[in-house]
Amino acid sequence: MVARLVIAAPSSGAGKTTVATGLMAAFAGRGLAVSPHKVGPDYIDPGYHALATGRPGRNLDAYMCGTGLIAPLFEHGARGCDLAVVEGVMGLYDGAADQGELASTAQVAKLLRAPVVLVVDASSQSRSVAALVHGFASWDPEVRIGGVILNKVATDRHEHLLREALGESGVPVLGVLRRAPAVATPSRHLGLVPVAERQAQAVEAVAAQAEQVLAGCDMDALLALARSAPPMPGDLWDPAGAVLVRSDGGVPTLPRTSSGGTSTALRDDRPRPVVAVAGGAAFTFSYAEHTELLKAAGADVVTFDPLRDEALPEGTGGLVIGGGFPEMYGSELSANEPLRKAVAAFAASGAPIAAECAGLLYLARSLDGTPMCGVLDADARMSDRLTLGYRDAVAVSDSSLAAAGTRMRGHEFHRTVIEPGAGADAAWGLRQPTRRVEGFVRQGVHASYVHTHWAGTPQAAVRFVEHCAKGSAA
Repeated sequence: MVARLVIAAPSSGAGKTTVATGLMAAFAGRGLAVSPHKVGPDYIDPGYHALATGRPGRNLDAYMCGTGLIAPLFEHGARGCDLAVVEGVMGLYDGAADQGELASTAQVAKLLRAPVVLVVDASSQSRSVAALVHGFASWDPEVRIGGVILNKVATDRHEHLLREALGESGVPVLGVLRRAPAVATPSRHLGLVPVAERQAQAVEAVAAQAEQVLAGCDMDALLALARSAPPMPGDLWDPAGAVLVRSDGGVPTLPRTSSGGTSTALRDDRPRPVVAVAGGAAFTFSYAEHTELLKAAGADVVTFDPLRDEALPEGTGGLVIGGGFPEMYGSELSANEPLRKAVAAFAASGAPIAAECAGLLYLARSLDGTPMCGVLDADARMSDRLTLGYRDAVAVSDSSLAAAGTRMRGHEFHRTVIEPGAGADAAWGLRQPTRRVEGFVRQGVHASYVHTHWAGTPQAAVRFVEHCAKGSAA
């Protein structure tokens, strides 16, 4: 059983990331193996979590993966660790719009049977903090709030007033953190600046967060609270098992192809196709489980950096180009003309490409007037409008990622718009919040703004590897 804590807050901006990352780094500094997790679809915070712990940051998203996978995915990520720290999303009880508690921090805490530490921004209150904490602690009796960490406390006098008020609440104060601009992490239009863009400064920030937590928190009490979590039911998630489908009677079999035959992607007598995954500072958004599923489905996964590498990895049979910030690196991406031409030629050959959000922009003809790969007859530009939210998607065209009619859940988060031309079919039909078609399917290319988590639909990885294997065998 892994000791575990969920770090939550009444609202966004209270300091969850600072506290969660600081706790991860502080406990790791004490010699514990710490497993980092993040509720929801956020790609950026897990980068700081990984820096703090030396382990991949993993997301727990009940909307995209389903509630039944939260505990197994947690167990998979936390295997072999002494402690897991789970950073929440938004306010404790905020989840998917119009879906009740779905995908909220509170729901994940209940699924993990984990105690919650509430981080409260105390900068503009004193006695009222007790009413706030009481309300959150009593709202859902299944959510166990085991303590509170007071953040942005101004003075000793302010701390005294807060502690006195909370003394009657029954919720212990496990930490008091003073205002500390030095530990702040810079933000821009889509949240925190990713670790890959500020490695040296990020290391310093995480170290400062750990020092602040060590100075202001009762680490022994927090660890005791984490160890008080009861055993969790169910098995851990396994990527090798996830890529198998069940035949009648629940017997695992190899995945089936669209023609009904056994999948070639996992057969030992076929070459393992190489799947090249974009990385580097411009493409930092990815889920650890994607690489694990691709490998389990029979692929060899290699990473390349579109900012620096002038050719695709040797033997590439498929491309995965995920999210990130190409708008911050448009001129550098455009300047790497050899790679842009290589990607365009690769796409023209009909080879499989799965591109999400930043990957979609990279495949466009241009981004803010700067030439990109030209795979798609479309031009992208920055806008003032934020597109944000979960998406219920149905594939409207057969592609290397999904057969027509396949339902997947995903998430959109961008400040760009793309103006399509001709020559491609739509990728998805979106059912909420409004009905519309979105994305592009052309030959082997599946490109879309919608980020998906393949743990929720592992057959996407199997199908993609199957298409890559066909090319490798040709």
